[in-house]
Amino acid sequence: MKVTLEDLSTVKKTLHIEIPEEDVAKELDDAYKQLKKTAKIKGFRPGKAPRSVLERLFKKDVHADILSRLLQSSFIEALQENNLNPIGSPKIDPPELKPGEPYRYDATIEIQPEIADIDFKGLELKKTLYEVSDGELEGQLKVLQKNLAQKKPIDEERPVKKGDFVIIDYEGFKDGEPFSETEKTENYTMEVGKGTIAKEIDEKLLGMSAGEETDAPVSFPVDYFNKELAGVEIVFKVKLHEIREEILPEIDDEFAKRLGKFETVEELKKEMIDNLEQGYEKRVEHEMNEQIFTALIDKTEFEVPDTLIDMELEGIVREAEKSFSMQGISLEEAGISKESIAEKHRGTAEKQVRRHLILNKIVKQEELTLSEEDLEKGIADMAEASRQPVETIKQYYDSNKEGLDFFKHTLLEKQAIGLIIEQGNVEEIAPESTEAS
Repeated sequence: MKVTLEDLSTVKKTLHIEIPEEDVAKELDDAYKQLKKTAKIKGFRPGKAPRSVLERLFKKDVHADILSRLLQSSFIEALQENNLNPIGSPKIDPPELKPGEPYRYDATIEIQPEIADIDFKGLELKKTLYEVSDGELEGQLKVLQKNLAQKKPIDEERPVKKGDFVIIDYEGFKDGEPFSETEKTENYTMEVGKGTIAKEIDEKLLGMSAGEETDAPVSFPVDYFNKELAGVEIVFKVKLHEIREEILPEIDDEFAKRLGKFETVEELKKEMIDNLEQGYEKRVEHEMNEQIFTALIDKTEFEVPDTLIDMELEGIVREAEKSFSMQGISLEEAGISKESIAEKHRGTAEKQVRRHLILNKIVKQEELTLSEEDLEKGIADMAEASRQPVETIKQYYDSNKEGLDFFKHTLLEKQAIGLIIEQGNVEEIAPESTEAS
């Protein structure tokens, strides 16, 4: 077999492969000999049909079978001969098999980039020292207070005002006829001023009294996520049943007890502060990671294989599909194509791949390893973050080797980041808002 390697780039190669005519002929002979023993052909006893008849009846299937075997065996041999380890699948457009001729084809592959040793020591890094403010804590408490608020019918007779909660029936009509996308909904509760259904309905409700009805024309924008409503004008018939006001509870020990896991409001505040501090820890981690990768990407040059970028993009598209699915709609219903998501996020995907490749290099360069203790701690941290028992996490990884390998690799990447920070020049700074004040 003859193999010629063509470098298209540092990460993309084309293998020009030629299988000798005698190897092709032997494969054909063996295939027809075997077929002759088993083929049942009208007019011939088993094993007596001439090859010309077998070729006329079974040529297409025989050639397809042989071609599959030749491609697989020759491609593997070509890789071994050139000491290549491809990522992803090769691009092959195989020509037809022609008896009496050598078989020639091209296989284009991508390989991992070769990255020179990375000098990551002494990076200038800034670590912001965030602190939980009284205002943040108060804001969090107000959110909880609103969640536990009661909606009570108003005592006085008055019209609707902004911030009221109302109970309404509504139905949308298109060209005077009921429309399937805006079918009748009864006893719906909404806060006026939030634009829950449409801001035009809120505007019509302001000043209305219980028992009154109104028509609210709504023109949906042409880029509305529901294609059936995009660019359409719907007239909503709205009937107001009741006006309610929001009664906020006092933030005291009884308030804390209503949440089910606290005895005092001080216990509640402590957990809220802990949660806010954890959020700041993640923010600091994210900010320092961004600094690290901005610096290392700028000083580390290498080509990124399209295959790895495409793999990263597949993950981004899956996350987008999952996000829309949780909202009860598909990408298609939202008027978004997978191709548009991939095009929009290609730069992000390439940057993410560069990050992983740089960390992989540092892991190998520094010969980082994962001990059993490191793995146990990683699993314990995951269990705490996901609020699942440690045994549940272990059982999952016991039956999912690929997932376990990926998890171990993420822990090694964290080790690499920790090493970079440890050997960097870290300056602790106050948050900008604190400096401004």
